[in-house]
Amino acid sequence: MIFKEIFRHSVITLPLVAACMAGSAVSAQETVGYEAEVVLNAGSGDFAPYYIASNRHGLLTQSSDALLRLEAVRSLDLSRRFSYAYGAEVVAGYADKVDYLCYDPASETFRAHGEGPSAISLRQLYGEVKYRGVFLTVGMKQHESALLDFSLSSGDLVESGNARPVPEVRVGFVDFQDIPFTDGWVQIQGEIAYGKFVDNGWLKDHYNYYDWHINLGSLYHYKRCYFRTNPDQPVSVTVGMQTSGQFGGITHVYANGVETKQYTGRTSFKDFINMFIPRQQSGSRFYDGNSLGSWDVMARYRFNSGAQIKAYVQKPWEDGSGIGWMNGFDGLWGLEYAASQTDAVINGAVIEYIDFTNQSGPIHWSPGDSPGTTITSNATGADAYYNNFQYNSYMNYGMSLGTPFLPAPIYNTDGYMAYVDTRVRGFHAGVSGRIGNVDYRILGGYRKGWGDGKAPTATTHHDTSVMVEGAYTVPSLPAMRVKAQVGFDSGNMFGDNFGACLTVAYRGSLNFGKK
Repeated sequence: MIFKEIFRHSVITLPLVAACMAGSAVSAQETVGYEAEVVLNAGSGDFAPYYIASNRHGLLTQSSDALLRLEAVRSLDLSRRFSYAYGAEVVAGYADKVDYLCYDPASETFRAHGEGPSAISLRQLYGEVKYRGVFLTVGMKQHESALLDFSLSSGDLVESGNARPVPEVRVGFVDFQDIPFTDGWVQIQGEIAYGKFVDNGWLKDHYNYYDWHINLGSLYHYKRCYFRTNPDQPVSVTVGMQTSGQFGGITHVYANGVETKQYTGRTSFKDFINMFIPRQQSGSRFYDGNSLGSWDVMARYRFNSGAQIKAYVQKPWEDGSGIGWMNGFDGLWGLEYAASQTDAVINGAVIEYIDFTNQSGPIHWSPGDSPGTTITSNATGADAYYNNFQYNSYMNYGMSLGTPFLPAPIYNTDGYMAYVDTRVRGFHAGVSGRIGNVDYRILGGYRKGWGDGKAPTATTHHDTSVMVEGAYTVPSLPAMRVKAQVGFDSGNMFGDNFGACLTVAYRGSLNFGKK
C-alpha cells in the first residue's frame, strides 16, 4: 500500500515539478520538442499486418484506424552534470473493433462482443532527472532494446518496445560508464525498475471467463546489467543479463466457465527484495512471482571506413534450467550491418534466427505439485516461455512486452489470455537505406509454431509476413515527414491479412526563457 501511494502521487507530481523547474529557469533557454502525427491505416483482416503493428509501442493494432498522436518532450542535456526532462504523449481517434468470445454461465454458451482501443489514451507521462551518469525516471516512458537495432530487429526478448509502457520508477546509468581502475577498458550499464500494470480494464473486456486465468493489479519488475569492453577499439564485446517479473495482484482461475481458485500475491517490502534477488519462500520449492529473462552477448567489429558489423545472441530463460543454458539452441541469433553514412543506398541490414522449441525439454515435474508422491526428483522442462500458471502472460494491453515474434494474446479472439504458440522457430530479415530523397525499410520473416509445451496444437501453425516502407521529407517543409507502409501476412498463425498505413508527422520545438 505504501508503494502504491508513493507511486501514484509520484507519477502525477514529478512531471509537474519538472515543468515548474522549467518555468523558473530564467537564466537559460528551455527547449521543448513537439510532434503531431496523423496515422491512417486500412486492411483486410481483424488486425493490422504483423510488421505494420509490431515494435510501435502498441500504437496500432486494429485493421483500420484513424489516429492523431500528440507528443511533447523536454530531453536530458547529457553535457551537463545535472539535467532534467519530462514528456507526455496522447493518442486519440477511431479504431475498428474485433469480436472476442465471452462465456455466459446463465445460458452456458459463448457470445461475441466487439472490443477495440479507447477513443483517447494517455501513452506517456513522465518526469526524469539525472546527476552525472545516473538517472531517475518516474511515470510512463517508452523504452527500447539497449542491444538491438529497434527499426530492423524482430525485437528484444525481454524489453522490445512492442507494447505500451508500464508506469514505473526506474533508476540506472544514463549510458555505459567506465569501471574504476580499468582505464576505460571495461564499462558497465544497468537499470532497475518497479512498476504497476494498469491494464485491468483491457483484461476484463477481452477475457473469456471460461478457461485459464487473469491476474488483476499485479506489479512489474525489470533489471539488467551489461559489461562492455572499450568501444573505441575496432573490436568490442558486450555481455550481460536482463530479467523481468510480475508479482502481487489477485489471480482468478477458471475451468469450464466456473471460477475455481483465487491467488493473492504478496507485496510486502520483503517481496520487493525477493523479486530483486530471487529466493525461495520458507517451506516452498518455488520462487515468488513470475520471472523471466535472457543472457545477452554481442560482438562488434568496426571497419576503417566507420561501417560496423555485429553478431549477437539472446538466450531466454524461465527458470533455473534456462539460466544454466540447458535449453538447447533456443534464443535469438543475429547479424547486423550498419554503414558509416545514413544516406547510403543500404545503411543497415539485419538477419536473425529465432528458436523457442527446446524449452529445457518436454517435461515439468515438481513433487510440490503432487503432495504424497513418492517421486522426489525434479524435472524443470516445458518452460512455456512468456506463459505462467498464476500470472498473466508476459504482455501489456495484450501486446508482447518481449519479442513480437510470438503471437501475443491480443490475437486470440476466443478470449484465451495466453500465448498459444510459444514453441516457435523461424527467421527474420530487415534492410534499410536511402534512394534519392526516400528512406526505405523492408522487413520480412517466416515462423512455424507447435503450440505450447504444456498444450501442443493438433496441427502446426505457420506465417509469412512482409512489409515495405517509404518515408519522404518534404524539401520545402523539412519539419514534415510522410511515411507509407504496405504489408501482408499469409498463413494460419496471424491469418491472411493485407494492409496499408499512411503517416504524416510534423515536428518542431518551442523555446522559453533567455538564451
